[in-house]
Amino acid sequence: MNRSNPLRTMILVFVLMNGLLVAGKNILSRWGIDQDVAIIGNLILFLVSLAAFLITRNSLKSDNPNVFVRAMYSSFMIKLFVCAAGAFAYFMIARPDINKPGLVFCMILYIVYTAIEVSTLTKLLRKKKNA
Repeated sequence: MNRSNPLRTMILVFVLMNGLLVAGKNILSRWGIDQDVAIIGNLILFLVSLAAFLITRNSLKSDNPNVFVRAMYSSFMIKLFVCAAGAFAYFMIARPDINKPGLVFCMILYIVYTAIEVSTLTKLLRKKKNA
């Protein structure tokens, strides 16, 4: 159970956010946010943040500090390319009807997931000896 503890916050935010997005369709439509864009964006950002977190967390097991730096850079690059590819695919699919408020909402979600990832990794790094 202790192993899944660092992931609990990220999973909780994902589940709560999906619940709010499904239940708040009327509020989203008043704000001009497409519900499908928000839910799919939340899913993609959660999966990418989860993968980046796992890559970086596994690098903490190594005694070599370069492994951690490489993992941070690679997780950043993975997030960058997946988000860019997702945005490009959305632009190509929904070319005339791009939902800008939905994209802004996804950018806010990106910041939330990144903050959770960084704070959790910082806590894990403090627990590690010789860090």
